[in-house]
Amino acid sequence: MLKSYLEELRKTKLLEPQEEQLLWERVAEGDVKAHQKLMVAYQPLVFKIAISFQLQENETMELVQEGMVGLLEAAENYDYTRGVAFSVFATFRIKGRMFDYLKKTNNGMLYLEGDLGSGLTLGETLASVQVSPAEYAERQLLHDKVTQALGRLPEKEQKVITSMYLEDRPAQAVAEAIDISLGHVYRLQKKGVRRIRGMLSRFIHDFNKC
Repeated sequence: MLKSYLEELRKTKLLEPQEEQLLWERVAEGDVKAHQKLMVAYQPLVFKIAISFQLQENETMELVQEGMVGLLEAAENYDYTRGVAFSVFATFRIKGRMFDYLKKTNNGMLYLEGDLGSGLTLGETLASVQVSPAEYAERQLLHDKVTQALGRLPEKEQKVITSMYLEDRPAQAVAEAIDISLGHVYRLQKKGVRRIRGMLSRFIHDFNKC
């Protein structure tokens, strides 16, 4: 089942930025076909997040189902006019659904690398788990701050950070996707993380004092 599903995903056509922008504009006007095309295009993101948990095939497919619900929820709440990439916005909701499922079935947690300072990682700020209302509110606030910071990065830095940390794409693939050298990708990565750390430094300091 997993293999056949992967084969189908490989047929999925990636959307160009301008094409995606037009589709979101049509979605805002109530175009159902545009919505369906976007959801199909983002199925590989759901699958990539699901397999990163490294579970058995049946459990991975359960995560895919949960992730698709999260993807649909993200689309319902996404505002393309705010300038935040949908992949960034959707990843939080997709992982939230998957974490909630794992919490119920006691199958564990996932942490991503990429330290933003003070022990907090990009993955941790975007992860949603079933916790107390106060803890959830804190995580939601932190997530919003990180999302805002990502949205304020220059376009190429945002693309590199999103691709490498949230979509788990190798640096070489990112370089080819945006037509720059591998060395340039690493420079943009460092600049992007440095900018995010700078934008969040005061907030993280106050957050850790609470």
